[in-house]
Amino acid sequence: MIGLISATAAGGAARDRLATTWSSRTRVYEGPVREALERAFGECEQVVCFLATGAVVRLLAPLLRGKDVDPGVVCVDEAGRFAVALLGGHEGGANTLAQEVGDVLGATPVVTTATDSVDVPGLDTLGIPVEGDVAGVTRAVLDGEQVALHAELSYPLPALPSNVTPRQGQQGQPVIRVTDRELELGPGEVVLRPPSLVVGVGASKGASTEEVLGLVKDTLRDAGLSPASIAALATVDAKADEPGIVETAARLRVPVVTYAADELAGVDVPNPSDAPLAAVGTPSVAEAAALRDGGELLVPKRKSAPEGRAPMATCAVVRRAPRGRLAVVGLGPGARDLLTPRARDELRRASVLVGLDQYVDQIRDLLRPGTKLIESGLGAEEERARTAVLEAQKGQAVALIGSGDAGVYAMASPALAEASDDIDVIGVPGVTAALAAAAILGAPLGHDHVSISLSDLHTPWEVIERRVRAAAEADIIVTFYNPRSRGRDWQLPKALSILAEHREPTTPVGVVRNASRPDESARLSTIGELDPAIVDMMTVVTVGNTATREIAGRMVTPRGYRWQHSDQSEVTK
Repeated sequence: MIGLISATAAGGAARDRLATTWSSRTRVYEGPVREALERAFGECEQVVCFLATGAVVRLLAPLLRGKDVDPGVVCVDEAGRFAVALLGGHEGGANTLAQEVGDVLGATPVVTTATDSVDVPGLDTLGIPVEGDVAGVTRAVLDGEQVALHAELSYPLPALPSNVTPRQGQQGQPVIRVTDRELELGPGEVVLRPPSLVVGVGASKGASTEEVLGLVKDTLRDAGLSPASIAALATVDAKADEPGIVETAARLRVPVVTYAADELAGVDVPNPSDAPLAAVGTPSVAEAAALRDGGELLVPKRKSAPEGRAPMATCAVVRRAPRGRLAVVGLGPGARDLLTPRARDELRRASVLVGLDQYVDQIRDLLRPGTKLIESGLGAEEERARTAVLEAQKGQAVALIGSGDAGVYAMASPALAEASDDIDVIGVPGVTAALAAAAILGAPLGHDHVSISLSDLHTPWEVIERRVRAAAEADIIVTFYNPRSRGRDWQLPKALSILAEHREPTTPVGVVRNASRPDESARLSTIGELDPAIVDMMTVVTVGNTATREIAGRMVTPRGYRWQHSDQSEVTK
């Protein structure tokens, strides 16, 4: 929840705009400012104050407890010109909140954390726990000192500056370690904790949280492993609601993953037992659940050891194989303001970017310094897909880019055909050329529609023609991709002639070239009058159905609402 506080009418007006926009995310705190801020600071994850920063600093000073627990605080001046991330920029999310507040109020976000100012990812913003001398190592990174990256385990980190290099650290040199092992850290050392451990847990009915949690912590401590690297607790379906397991997961802040007994019974384990077989239908719970998705068994089944009674809990620990990350990102049709926020985030999340050279040029300025670029030219789609998957399999964070939506005549299909289940794949949708063109033309896609590529490079023309005929007979709006090139100039006239067998010559046709780009052009024509010579590979051609009309210079396909029919009848009368 975000607490909102103001002291004047002007601040109150801006506060109310934010409260209205974010009605489910915000709570307005009324009353004297000091008391209101104290309540919000104690009750909310974030706070926005419509006050002078000096006043907020003085009011906050006695409330501060620590950067890992304090809420993020943003200050907005009464004129609504600036949104200042004042407290908890990273841990409290104030930097992101300042951006969001700025978007709503039209204010300029002000972010002063050092890593953000120089476009370096903060060690505390990587999405995994970090321990040690975070301030000292961050300062070394920012000052350009040589910092060693010692990764015992691979994890898909974002791009790091060139002064952070993979190697063993020299004595006294700042070091970033990536491991799930417990370490004694000195000055100039930090450790990043990847989510590499799965703890399988079994528990008798009524086992206490203290017994389950104590067993898990003792087991990890004795094995020299960090609880911060636990990815999940795993158990059998029958124990999904066992309070001791559920509460242990809550205290460790990890999810509980469950499996059916017959699934676990098929997992080969070193220590099967008749007791769980009789109780829940599998000879192993802890070991089998931990090993269900593969990995290295670090700690075989271990039982709790309460005094004076039989143990009620078991656990086993597995280190799962590291997984790289492949984000398949759609860049949209070309305009920067049609690139989605999620796509921007994924571009900045990547340490490796793979793409067509002209698409890389479009977003080069958005990438973090140190991002590895793998560019290639037209016709190398298969090579790009294979390269992106191979980089992800090395444990890297990879972004594979394509125009429009990456799943529409673009890179998602060849990449996913290459990828196996040993990497994580994230699809990032983008605005397609068809949608961008439709918005320029008016509302041509108001009813059922289909996209068809007229390129026979990968699809035989006989198949394409059959699809065009099916769309023609079904009276479906058609958007043609790849409609015409220098060496392929007869397919578009042929496709239009097929559609003309089922539609009037006056059926509107929209032609948009370079949709959303600086040299964008658009024109309306008809099936009977369109000159195919004006069309090339940078063009999208949209052909209406029998209901499509040109209205006030726009191409419109009625949705078919009953009230529209009624209104049109009244106009006709």
